[in-house]
Amino acid sequence: MVPKDFIVAIELGSSKMTGIAGKKNLDGSIQVLACVKEDSSSFIRKGVVYNIDKTAQCLTNIVSRLEKQLKTTITQVYVGVGGQSIRSIHNVIAKDLPNETVVTQDMVIELMDANRNVIYPDQEILDAAVQEYKVDSQYQLDPVGIQCTRIEGNFLNILQRKTFYKNLNKCFENAEINVAEMYLAPLALADSVLTEAERRSGCALVDLGADTTTVSVYSKNILRHLAVIPLGFNNIIKDIASLQMEESVAEHMLIKYGCAYTDNNDIDNNMKYSIDSERQVETRKFIEIVEGRLEEIIANVWCQVPEEYCDKLLGGIILTGGGSNMKDIEKAFQNYTHVDKIRNAKFVTQTITSAIPEATTHDGMMNTVLGLLAKGDINCAGGEYDPNGDLFASQKSQASETVEQRRARQASETPAGVVRTAEEIRRAEEEAQRKRDEEERIAREEAEAKAREEAEERRKNSFWNKSWNKLKEFGKTMVAEEE
Repeated sequence: MVPKDFIVAIELGSSKMTGIAGKKNLDGSIQVLACVKEDSSSFIRKGVVYNIDKTAQCLTNIVSRLEKQLKTTITQVYVGVGGQSIRSIHNVIAKDLPNETVVTQDMVIELMDANRNVIYPDQEILDAAVQEYKVDSQYQLDPVGIQCTRIEGNFLNILQRKTFYKNLNKCFENAEINVAEMYLAPLALADSVLTEAERRSGCALVDLGADTTTVSVYSKNILRHLAVIPLGFNNIIKDIASLQMEESVAEHMLIKYGCAYTDNNDIDNNMKYSIDSERQVETRKFIEIVEGRLEEIIANVWCQVPEEYCDKLLGGIILTGGGSNMKDIEKAFQNYTHVDKIRNAKFVTQTITSAIPEATTHDGMMNTVLGLLAKGDINCAGGEYDPNGDLFASQKSQASETVEQRRARQASETPAGVVRTAEEIRRAEEEAQRKRDEEERIAREEAEAKAREEAEERRKNSFWNKSWNKLKEFGKTMVAEEE
């Protein structure tokens, strides 16, 4: 049976680009209908687009392969935004108020808009996570209705280099693939692997990827810090390859022999690992290379945890991603961070069903794209797939009926974790400009009308006008007396 209602999500990873289609069931579970992957290492580096044309071509291939499996055209897709240069920065916007002023929702929106309008050189604000509001001397999550004389909005702005943001948007434009919604991939991942208790009590989510490692710190159900470290397990592979071997061989050795933590007393100095039929490497040397680079990654992760939260991670550290499959990775984190509570999130918290084994493999590598799929709420299905038809024409015509009908949202209207596309920002700015022009026109017309009224009033009250009116009255009186 050809599906008529499904959601499509695409993750642009450093090693693989993954496309997935699934359907949400009434019981909250998700049924994965199709899943495809393509190698992306030649055009995506550190999680960001490096070659626009090759990325666009790969996106086209992903969508085409999904359509063939689904036998249905795809009108739009959900996309995850992540990778190098994404970081968070705190910002405070304050406003003094007259005495006995009650905070309104409009005041809160004004603070949010002012924060969104802050300019960071060469950086794009992808999202702004509200930390709390300081109402006089008290901190509140919702200040509306409270009387005060000063209000401060504390925000966590999530930034990315404008070049990377523009390149990502350009890829989908070139591929003529419509974007239903962009989500911050680390936030979508967190929503799918963290428990409510972990987010509330304080935790650090570490996504160990191929080229990057993403760190998200939560406390009291609020994102407190986000950073992407440009180090991943590919760095370990390259270090092993420095022993005069191909990277493919180094990757095989890492998978076969790699261990995150080895006690010094357990190392056999006489033992060697085989590189190929002719060459070997000393066990100790191999272990030192692997654990040396891994320790650097863990050290950078721990440096990203703000000092005020280091001893408050009651929810512990949660590991996920492909790198979390390394043997004794939990022990390595415990040894360096001295955090006893380490959990390895091999799969998402949602119930996933599928006839595709890859979609339900508990290895942490599908968590992000499944998290993006779980975020979707707009039907991405189009008409029946025609392998001989003009795929792009049908895709464009049906896509235009969905996105362009949706009103472009202003920054303050955007849900948490959602990244507006460049097209939506453009339409929102045009709408805001039209609104400003209309307000200016109305204000100008009101000012002109008021000026005319004042001029007429001045004319009526002028000396000559009063004299003329008296003269006319006198003339009328004289005529009446003669009659």
